[in-house]
Amino acid sequence: MSQRSQEKVVSPRVHGLVGVLGFLVLIGLGTVFLIQPAFNGGRVDPLMVVLGLVCLLLAPFGLIGLTLVNPNQAKVLILFGAYKGSIRRPGFYWVNPFLVRRGVSLRARNFDSNKLKVNDELGNPIEIGAIVVWRVQDTAQALLDVEDFEDYVNVQSESALRQLATGHPYDSKEGGETSLRGSTDIVNKQLQEELRERLHLAGIEVLEARLSHLAYAPEIAGAMLRRQQAEAIITARKRIVEGAVSMVHLALEELEEGQVVKLDEERKAQMVSNLLVVLCSDHDPQPIVNTGTLYS
Repeated sequence: MSQRSQEKVVSPRVHGLVGVLGFLVLIGLGTVFLIQPAFNGGRVDPLMVVLGLVCLLLAPFGLIGLTLVNPNQAKVLILFGAYKGSIRRPGFYWVNPFLVRRGVSLRARNFDSNKLKVNDELGNPIEIGAIVVWRVQDTAQALLDVEDFEDYVNVQSESALRQLATGHPYDSKEGGETSLRGSTDIVNKQLQEELRERLHLAGIEVLEARLSHLAYAPEIAGAMLRRQQAEAIITARKRIVEGAVSMVHLALEELEEGQVVKLDEERKAQMVSNLLVVLCSDHDPQPIVNTGTLYS
């Protein structure tokens, strides 16, 4: 495995205006040397001509070496295939004209993944998507250790998202189990940690990662919706029955303690039945006046 690069921050000592001034001086000297015969009675001095040509040939290097570094930008310097450092401080500089300067943005960027169709831990087909906020932390690793760091972020983000989806069920039947829909904070944290580990090779810092889309695949969405509705109805019914039993128990205790009426076991059973019907019914109860007796 090749050795990983490591960023080395450098600060050029030559201001860009020095390079501009050098360009102007060389242009001026070259011009003077070439027109020297006009001030020397027409006699051409070969040395002056050579110096004039050399000055004019060297003058462009004063402009080639100019480098502008904008805020939240870095320039990676490469000389004949060797990494020489990175300029992070904004400014106008003059550097060795033979240096190759590759700009890298240090701004935070968003990656919004496509809606991926994968199977969750239970084998159910689902659609899932994520948003990743990232930025370049190590410019040398980003440019020298991977082919294209932006494409690397895209591919690794989708790969991590697929791995996350296959490791958890879409929904949890038990309250303590981690699920994609019910444990959003935990799932987002796991995704972020997985991406940090994957993108560290490219010198990328993951600022935030969270799910942006989560749904069952269209072919099973209808069936899963009906199942969720059934589970919700069962849960609601269970709560209603628990509440009704509690209210009936409280009513019997209050009647006995207050000695409002003395009920035998048969009347208690009848009262419990009536109260449960009233409290658990989906419709408003219809009152019926009983003019007879239970013992007739």
